[in-house]
Amino acid sequence: MSSIHWPLAARVAGGMAGTHPLEGTYHFAALTRLAPDLVARAAALAAAETGLPWVGSPAVRVVTRVEWAEANIDSFGRLLAPAEKKLEIRAGRGLGGKIGARLLAAEVGALVGALAKRVLGQYELVVPSGEDTNGDTIMFAGANVLQMERQHEFRPDEFRFWVALHECTHRLQFTGVPWLRGHFMSLVDDLVEAAEPEPGRMQRLAEEMRQASRDGRPLVGESGLMGLLATPHQRRLLERVQALMALLEGHGHVVMDRIGARELVTQERMARVLKQRRQDPRSKAFFRLTGLEMKMKQYDLGQRFILGVERHAGFAALDAAWSGPEALPTLEEISHPQQWLARVG
Repeated sequence: MSSIHWPLAARVAGGMAGTHPLEGTYHFAALTRLAPDLVARAAALAAAETGLPWVGSPAVRVVTRVEWAEANIDSFGRLLAPAEKKLEIRAGRGLGGKIGARLLAAEVGALVGALAKRVLGQYELVVPSGEDTNGDTIMFAGANVLQMERQHEFRPDEFRFWVALHECTHRLQFTGVPWLRGHFMSLVDDLVEAAEPEPGRMQRLAEEMRQASRDGRPLVGESGLMGLLATPHQRRLLERVQALMALLEGHGHVVMDRIGARELVTQERMARVLKQRRQDPRSKAFFRLTGLEMKMKQYDLGQRFILGVERHAGFAALDAAWSGPEALPTLEEISHPQQWLARVG
């Protein structure tokens, strides 16, 4: 792994993200004015639904596609900075390292730029920077929210509030569960720390791909190219990250839908449209290559886990998951909630 040329990644991401005609219009400005009130209302309802405390006040931003892309590139750079220093020392700064850094930058920038055209909202959990002292920001991707409203004729007040509910629930998870933020960061650190040169990696990959072909399985699995290139140790770490994200996404979706069902007339239709959007076959190749196919499945896997736990033991039984890292479900338990219930008692 080479150090990533982050300025190049930001340029590629911004170029891929592009602009949208609704950016800079009075519609965008109106959403910017309304966003803090949407977050305040959503926060109160999500806190009551989950029983998690709403701590402090996040920054609330309505951003353009380019701003979203640049913010995420900046976050990745700060998150990966310690590991990059370690890898630079090992790999040196020769010509090969510089070329690798630019190739990685182009790949990361292209991925982030493509996502900038799809994402609706985000709770930004990052290491602090000079401009954002808490690393605590709820973002709305303004053009994408406005475009979805027009494309599907959603009621703007309901759709915007529904997006706010999802991001507020994620913030509650990371700020209302005191240990969760540190645990998530440690998983990312462990995953990056495991990025070591592996002797014989290409031979291993060739054999795995031949075996996949013999078994009739896709050559690239749900974890994408990252999962394909990962060592067995890295794959175990990836599974821990995937299990955590499935829990958080499933929990967020259940809370979002339940509040929406009580508060919003059009919640059922919005949920149906977004589910169809995630399953759009035009996106499947991109999602599989990048590993985002697992991200899309996390919504459904996590939701089934949450509802399965509730069916067997009640919604309050989920509180056990917030008791400590050892109580988090494994990826196997995400698919078998009764196993998790049996383990955590």
